[in-house]
Amino acid sequence: MSNGNRTSEIGTGLFVLLGFAALAFLTTQLPGSGVQLRSAAASIHLTARFDNVGDLKVGAPVTMAGVRIGRVDAVSFDPAEFKAVVALSIERRYNQIPDDSDAAIQTSGLLGAKYIGIGPGGATTFLAEGGQIQFTQSAIVLENLVNKLFAGFAGKKESDAKP
Repeated sequence: MSNGNRTSEIGTGLFVLLGFAALAFLTTQLPGSGVQLRSAAASIHLTARFDNVGDLKVGAPVTMAGVRIGRVDAVSFDPAEFKAVVALSIERRYNQIPDDSDAAIQTSGLLGAKYIGIGPGGATTFLAEGGQIQFTQSAIVLENLVNKLFAGFAGKKESDAKP
């Protein structure tokens, strides 16, 4: 085996190894990866109930004023109320969230991933460990909007055709 061929093989091996390292790093940064880089003790845990969470994933960001303050820990279904229950972890340094704040499921860009945006309320009392955000706004599902738009056009054309 020639020396140039061996150098090429080593270079290719290092390139592949670097690719795997980059992939491992990016996997830990994905919202739904489930990898927790912060300890649970450094967080307060809240819940919020929604009529529709769309495709909200575990690990999705929780933001306030555009700043990431936490993450989604779990998404489950409450069969008694027929609502989705979302468990949130908020970093303890952001623990002064007014208890009349609202939570809305929002989308990054037009077709991006879902996340929860918290809008501050005006109360002087704050959400505590195990608290629940009472005011919620469900996800806007793009497919439903498109279906309503086309149904509206179809209904208008039918009414325009009638004499």
